[in-house]
Amino acid sequence: MNQQTRTDIRHSTCPHDCPSACALDVEVLDQKTIGRVRGSKRQTYTAGVVCAKVARYAERIHHPERLTHPMRRVGPKGSGEFARISWDEALDEIAERFLLAERDFGAQSVWPYYYAGTMGLVMRDGLNRLTHVKKYSRFYSTICANVARVGFAIGTGKIAGVDPREMALSDLVVIWGTNPVNTQVNVMTHAARARKERGAKIAAVDVYDNETMKQADIKIILRPGTDGAFACGMMHVLFRDGYADRGYMAKYTDSPDELEAHLKTRTPEWASQISGVPVAEIEAFAKLVGETKRTFFRLGYGFTRSRNGATQMHAASCIPAVTGAWQYEGGGAFFNNAALWHFDESIIEGHDAIDHSTRFLDQSQIGRILTGDREALCGGPPVKAMLIQNTNPMTVAPEQELVRQGFAREDLFVAVHEQFMTETAKIADIVLPATMFMEHDDLYYGGGHQHISVGPKLIDPPGECRSNHEVLQSLARRLRAVHPGFEMTPRELIDATLKKSGHGDIAALEADVWRDLQPDFRTSHYLDGFAHKDGKFHFKADWAHPPFGRVMGNPERMPSLPDHWAVTEEIDQQHPFRLATSPARSFLNTSFNETPSSQAREGAPSVMIHPLDAASLGIADGEVVMLGNERGRTSLTARLFDGVRRGVLIAESIHPNAAHIGGRGINSLTAADTVAPIGGAAFHDNKVWLRKAAG
Repeated sequence: MNQQTRTDIRHSTCPHDCPSACALDVEVLDQKTIGRVRGSKRQTYTAGVVCAKVARYAERIHHPERLTHPMRRVGPKGSGEFARISWDEALDEIAERFLLAERDFGAQSVWPYYYAGTMGLVMRDGLNRLTHVKKYSRFYSTICANVARVGFAIGTGKIAGVDPREMALSDLVVIWGTNPVNTQVNVMTHAARARKERGAKIAAVDVYDNETMKQADIKIILRPGTDGAFACGMMHVLFRDGYADRGYMAKYTDSPDELEAHLKTRTPEWASQISGVPVAEIEAFAKLVGETKRTFFRLGYGFTRSRNGATQMHAASCIPAVTGAWQYEGGGAFFNNAALWHFDESIIEGHDAIDHSTRFLDQSQIGRILTGDREALCGGPPVKAMLIQNTNPMTVAPEQELVRQGFAREDLFVAVHEQFMTETAKIADIVLPATMFMEHDDLYYGGGHQHISVGPKLIDPPGECRSNHEVLQSLARRLRAVHPGFEMTPRELIDATLKKSGHGDIAALEADVWRDLQPDFRTSHYLDGFAHKDGKFHFKADWAHPPFGRVMGNPERMPSLPDHWAVTEEIDQQHPFRLATSPARSFLNTSFNETPSSQAREGAPSVMIHPLDAASLGIADGEVVMLGNERGRTSLTARLFDGVRRGVLIAESIHPNAAHIGGRGINSLTAADTVAPIGGAAFHDNKVWLRKAAG
């Protein structure tokens, strides 16, 4: 008689760079193998729903092409020719090259580089500890969140909003500048519940008719970089037609009269000219928002990824302050809950070792930095050695032509700690095999909700894979970098961080499984005042003195009141199209690029083109086309699509560079210009030309 193997269901948290940070139930089949992955019903935000790519995680964690042993490059840079070596050989060489760079060019010639391939605090942020102890060049993260965060907090005073589960209690859910069907599916869970149980409407505001819009009742399609104009046109109607809650504004906002006077010239006609949204749609949507007290604004990152992104977020966030929607359950706004965690990462990051005289290098300007741009290098020495964890800059960073040139330097030593042979790993000198999240312990938070959790190790890693923390410990010994954090296990780091943060200890958090930190209703809705010193929501933004971040990008030029700030990269005769590089459904940046199911769903890289634009250029559906600007060019397949405004192109990304004909990916077209007021990258703000590919 055959005996069935008992499936063990273990809890975890998705570590990927997504606000949902889904609570997971994982089938553990044996010490090295998982089965199905489901969203946990025990956690009220995840509510049993998880995206398809994570549901198929066994396909990724047990992928036959995972890196499983250290390697040294033996061929030309980028050739992919490597030979297997031992961990000791690999670590000895990395340490030797770091010490050599330090001896010849100073410690700041070494630049540890990372990002959010995992959102776990120990494995993501621990690299900063090595940076701080060794006085290497510090890392200023700008590639994702800065612009959106400061745009929201400049109004509210902090990055926190209404409990996102209150979407289910709303009468109108406005999903603005995000495509959660692709990027954070749980938003749709709660919005759909409101529609089913309350008859609520779902509205989507975005630059193309995406998968979220296909599930919405109301669609607002605008040109990239014009959300501020659209928001101002709406607020003009709200004031003009008596929908503005003057009593609320008098108590809770800083300058309602000045805002009203300013908006008198920001008519729907003015907004329509800029945004492309018809006047009738602006009027109707403003009326609906004005009449619906329980309107929930779910604001995303996408519409902030332009040179005027912070002002766009601020303008949109002003609308519920004008209507007073914050007063009502199911009303108000939410972007992110970063202000709830209060994590003290001083041990993880080695804050006691920070030397503030060491330079900060801008993550987004890696191409300029590696090609010797003096301004990007802050006037300091060239970067001569790097350790890269949790990111793939050879594909995801802007200004890819410069990035390629920089990594091709023979005098640059690069070690990459990775799970797969990414395009960044392929150009490295040393490649180290990394664990995945079920193969180590870590501490997680949900940016899109209010839970914290421990993600425990569930299975053993394959081959010789080591965690980020293990690599740092081994390098620290060789580099003579001394800090208590290097002597601690991940669980000890988690425990110490929780205690220093006022969250108890690791045992208590593991007992909770997922701990809900959502404040009470009055706090979440700012009914006792907003987080600025005056207790007001600020219609009038003080961009020169943001609540956090490093001031950069000429904030004195930014409009203080909500407006359309015309600093986007404008089209011209040579570049008549605006390109946005929106997220694909089955990829997450370049994570999941390697899984067969994601590859099959996404197919070849393509670009959405309005049929009339395509016809004017003689382009047929399915033809290979080329896009270009002064930064570079790339080839994609044309996809005729009337769900965009004319003159707008959408390329859902990020495919590997190698998937594009010619090997040049979409970020060959994107810029690394500094976005005011605290830096950022304008991935959706590009002027390009479009033509049929030769041949």
